[in-house]
Amino acid sequence: MEAQATAKILRHMYEIPDPRRHNRLHLLSDVITIAVFAVIAGAEGWVDVAEYGRRKFDWLKTFLDLRNGIPSHDTFGRVFERLDPKEFERCFMAWMATLVELGGGKLIAIDGKSLRQSFEHGWDKSGMAHMVSAFVAANRMVFAQVKTEGKGRELDAIEKLLKLLDIRGSVITIDALGCNKNVIELVLRGEGDYVLQVKDNQPTLHQKVRKLMDEMILEEFAGVEHDSYDEVDGDHGRIEARRVWVAWNVNDLGPIAKEWPGLKSMVAVESIREVGGHKSIERRYYISSLSRRTKARRMAGYIRGHWTVENNLHWQLDISFNEDRRRIRKGYGAENFSRLCRIALNLLKREQTRKIGIAAKRKSCGWDNQYLLNVVSQ
Repeated sequence: MEAQATAKILRHMYEIPDPRRHNRLHLLSDVITIAVFAVIAGAEGWVDVAEYGRRKFDWLKTFLDLRNGIPSHDTFGRVFERLDPKEFERCFMAWMATLVELGGGKLIAIDGKSLRQSFEHGWDKSGMAHMVSAFVAANRMVFAQVKTEGKGRELDAIEKLLKLLDIRGSVITIDALGCNKNVIELVLRGEGDYVLQVKDNQPTLHQKVRKLMDEMILEEFAGVEHDSYDEVDGDHGRIEARRVWVAWNVNDLGPIAKEWPGLKSMVAVESIREVGGHKSIERRYYISSLSRRTKARRMAGYIRGHWTVENNLHWQLDISFNEDRRRIRKGYGAENFSRLCRIALNLLKREQTRKIGIAAKRKSCGWDNQYLLNVVSQ
C-alpha cells in the first residue's frame, strides 16, 4: 500500500535518465524518493537528506530497495549535481499536468527569483542561479520553472518557458521585463492572452500609454468606451484603495499600436496606501490582448493574481524553505534542489486536512509517516 502511494507522485520522476555510468550502489529511484520525502519533511541540504534517510531507514526499507543502505550526503550531492535539469523539469511538468488543468482563462503568472547563496565562490557571485517560474494562481502552484543563464538573461528563460507550456486559453502575466514583442508573439502563437506591465524598458510605449490613460482619467473618459472597478482592503493599520480603469481605444496610441501584436486594451491601476498616517499614491500601466469582454473587475483579478507570486511562492520559499540561505553551489545542485522544494511546496499546498502553515506541515511530515504518505499520495 505504501509503495503504491509513493509511486503515485514519483512514477514521473523515475523516467529521468541516471547520470551515473559507474558505481551505482543505490538505485536512482531510491535516491530521488528519499530526497523528495526529506525535503517535504524539512531537509534544507544534502546532509539533512542523508540524515533523514538514516533515521527513517526501517520504514523506507518496507517499500524501497536500499540493498546498500542509505546513500551518503556526498552521494546525494553528486547525483543531483549531475542530474539533467531539463529531464527533471520535463518529468516535473508531466506530473503537474495531472494535477492542474490550464486554459479556461486561468492565470499563469511568470516571474523570476535568484538563489542568493548558490554562487560557487564567495568572490564571484556571477554564478548565482536565477530561476524563472510559471505559477498557476488558481491552484497556487508552480507549474514549471527554467534556470536563466545569469542575471539579465531572464527574457531567454521566459521565452523557453513559454515554448514548454501549453497555454491555450490561459492568460499570461509578466512584470515589465516581459513586455517584449518576442514574448508577445510566443503567447499569441500558443493561443493565450497577455497582461503585461509597461515601464521605462519600453520608453516610447510607456510614455504613450501613460499620457493617453492619464488624459482620459482626467477627462473622466468623456466619449470613450471604458470600464472601472474599485476595491479597498487593509489590515494591521494599513489601508489600500485600488482603482482599475480599462480602455479599448488602442488606435488612439497612433502608429505604435500596430507595432505590438494582439494589443486590444490598456489598463491603469491607481493604488492609494495609508500606513501610520502616511499616504502614498502610485499609478501603474499595462497593455493586454484581452478584448471588451474582459471588464475592469476581472482585469483587476489578473493583475492582483500576479502579485501572489511574491506572497505564495517567493515568500514561502524563503521563509518556509530557507531558499535564500541555502548553500548548494556545485553543478546543477542548486537548480535541482530548488525544484525539489517546489515539488514539496505544491504537495503541501494541496493537502488540506490540517489547517496549519507550510512550515508546520513540513514538521508534521517529519514526525508522522502516515501524514507524509497522505501528502505525497494526492
